[in-house]
Amino acid sequence: MSIHGDIKRVTTHTLQSMKDHGEKISMLTAYDFSMAKIFDDAGIDVLLVGDSASNVMAGHETTLPITLDQMIYHAQSVIRACDRCLVIVDLPFGSYQGNSKEALNSSIRIMKESGAHGIKLEGGEEVCESIKRIVGAGVPVMGHLGLTPQSIYKFGTYSVRAKQEEEAEILMHNAKLLEDAGCFSIVLEKIPAALGGEVAAALKIPIIGIGAGMHVDGQVLVMHDMLGITKNFSPRFLRRYLNLYDEITTATKSYIKDIKDKDFPNEKEQY
Repeated sequence: MSIHGDIKRVTTHTLQSMKDHGEKISMLTAYDFSMAKIFDDAGIDVLLVGDSASNVMAGHETTLPITLDQMIYHAQSVIRACDRCLVIVDLPFGSYQGNSKEALNSSIRIMKESGAHGIKLEGGEEVCESIKRIVGAGVPVMGHLGLTPQSIYKFGTYSVRAKQEEEAEILMHNAKLLEDAGCFSIVLEKIPAALGGEVAAALKIPIIGIGAGMHVDGQVLVMHDMLGITKNFSPRFLRRYLNLYDEITTATKSYIKDIKDKDFPNEKEQY
């Protein structure tokens, strides 16, 4: 039985049922109404309003510059498009690391001002107090371990995390702490496939991978990468389903040429 096909609205409970029945969870990022509408109509299970908007929408080198107000704006746009999927919003860098009260206030702002269904934050043991406080207020929380882009200056590299046994053990420990703190799901980014499978098997909650192998409970990609809008980013975990960069470039050149050649608009395209 496909839970995915039978439900009218995806909830955190739905995702748990999908894991329990062995059905994989599909997840993409989205940042605007038009693309979110397409993804929702196509049947995506989860849309993440990612702080990757800092990179793909605003052109920053890292996710760090995007603000809470900007994340709420993107979330509002996505929520207006979605009738079926679960919409989760990243807490941006600086909006939750200070203390658990700040984390709760940021989460409440996102929920109240955007209408989103939950929030996501990065980190392990150091954010568990915040997670407990946010969940205690009734806000669903998705965790994020492995490569955590908001800590990129600490890592100094985007290479695979937890390849060494010691770091793998810490990641497993943190995953269990996040589950105990009340997370309904965890994203694992850029870790060995075997470790991803071990975490998914050890935890009851759904584990979503991005570069974490095939043995987790679902997959997420950045929409610009999946659709081939980005051109110079080709990690091993990425499968491009379209090459929109080249297709849009070709279409734009055709449009320019038709204008220059006085072919657009023609007789049928004017009043």
